[in-house]
Amino acid sequence: MPSEYEPSQFEADEAYFDDRDTKSRRRFDEELLRAPTGVLSRRIPIVFSEDASVQVVMRAMQAEHRGVVLISEDGTRQSKLIGIFTERDVLLRVVDRGRHPSEVSLREVMAKNPESLDRTAPVAAVLNKMSVGGFRHVPIVDSHGRPVFVVSVRDVVEYLVDSFPSAILNLPPQDGPERYRTRDGA
Repeated sequence: MPSEYEPSQFEADEAYFDDRDTKSRRRFDEELLRAPTGVLSRRIPIVFSEDASVQVVMRAMQAEHRGVVLISEDGTRQSKLIGIFTERDVLLRVVDRGRHPSEVSLREVMAKNPESLDRTAPVAAVLNKMSVGGFRHVPIVDSHGRPVFVVSVRDVVEYLVDSFPSAILNLPPQDGPERYRTRDGA
């Protein structure tokens, strides 16, 4: 039994996981939502021209583990954003219609003139686009409409986890069959 001056093992564990310093605790408030989109993941987007074949684009998406590509006027980040193509488009606009990816260009199946946000927009604007528009990816552009990066739902989730790591990552394990579900079943 610990003495009155030594914390029990349980208390020591709790002190480790529970930030007792309330000054350093983060709260979910408007400050988090006002942060610029730059606090979210800033992976350089994959950019193609509208003439690229879906097959080439799909291979690039697989190689880079991305669910989205952006389409610009000349296929580079130095020209204006004109479209977006996602893994959902592969399923709904190519495979579901019985088309072969090598015979289809992005021009035929991309979403034209996608909604985007300026890189100075706050995180709240990204959440608004995702919620109201039903988007899983939001292109971020510069003041000339050129692609800078893409924010995904996963980027927003990672931002929230990074903002509240002890509250999210230190949850007790859940018992039952759901605990052992693989990522593919998620």
